[in-house]
Amino acid sequence: MNDDMSLYDEDIKFPVEIEQYERKIYDLKQLIEISKGLNSTLDYNVLIDSILLTCMGQMQLLKAGIFTHRSIDRQEFVLHRNYKGFEIDHKNEYLIPTNSKLIQFLDANFRCYTLDELKELLPDEPSLENLIRLDPSLIVPLKGKGTFNGIIVLAERINQKGFSESDKEYMLNIASLAGIAIQNAYLYELATTDMMTKLKIHHYFQTALMEEREKSLKSSLPLSLIMMDIDHFKNFNDTYGHSCGDMVLKNVASVMSNSVRQSDIAARYGGEEFAVILPHTDINEAFKVAERVRISVQKSYILFKRKKLSITVSLGITQFNPAIDISTKNIIERADKALYVSKQQGRNRTTVLLSDNE
Repeated sequence: MNDDMSLYDEDIKFPVEIEQYERKIYDLKQLIEISKGLNSTLDYNVLIDSILLTCMGQMQLLKAGIFTHRSIDRQEFVLHRNYKGFEIDHKNEYLIPTNSKLIQFLDANFRCYTLDELKELLPDEPSLENLIRLDPSLIVPLKGKGTFNGIIVLAERINQKGFSESDKEYMLNIASLAGIAIQNAYLYELATTDMMTKLKIHHYFQTALMEEREKSLKSSLPLSLIMMDIDHFKNFNDTYGHSCGDMVLKNVASVMSNSVRQSDIAARYGGEEFAVILPHTDINEAFKVAERVRISVQKSYILFKRKKLSITVSLGITQFNPAIDISTKNIIERADKALYVSKQQGRNRTTVLLSDNE
């Protein structure tokens, strides 16, 4: 009788064990697909969006956000603008210093935490305040290649259930894959960015323009290009020195970055010359963008040794024309020619050229 019962028990448990193994195999397959997806792009903003959508899909979430580095300077972790579902008070800046006790703790203790757990473990920790404002259900550290890369915050599941231990373990696996992808994207960003201006380097610009030209040909959507040069830049170097010239470059680059869209590609073309690729933008819209940049630079200034120095720029713009632009070289030369006309006509202006014969 006892033997029969023992066999009966084994028969009952066996299907359960099979189901558990099948679930583990399914989860592993999912993680492989997630890894492929996250490593298919090196574009930082696209990657962040992909990470958040992956978390939301896998965990059935209504809210998800991620704290990542604001820039390659890596000064603090900031809530990325691609957050999903959270109601944000835009008067507050949601940031966590890299040297905070919270980051040090999560770096040393890599696992998922609830907000209550962190409040108990880190009482009176100021950097928790921005997490408290979001009221997340689960906080997941991001690490990749030994580097702490941020924090994922998750809240409000569709089924209103909490996170089981297996859910937390699964999220840690996703976070590990996401951390590696973010680190790869950061290294790529580092290799393609001019460290002084934080704009894209010349080689990246050339490659991006070729890619956008091909996209424009296939989609028949417009593509425009701005070339820009700082007026009388040599005077800043000759009169005040190269440290002043560097400040001018940084100021103009910052103004330009803040005046164009996220989808536009701003680059340092060389020396004091800059370029902006404007996908899906015709010449009329490109002119508005160029003028916004020009006027913003004109309104800005730098303080060098208590002296207020004004800056102006000259710009040339053109639109890709499939009938005459057999290569990107044609587009660049025409925009550069338009820039030269702006210089010749008194500087601090924008010139449009649509054909090589103008």
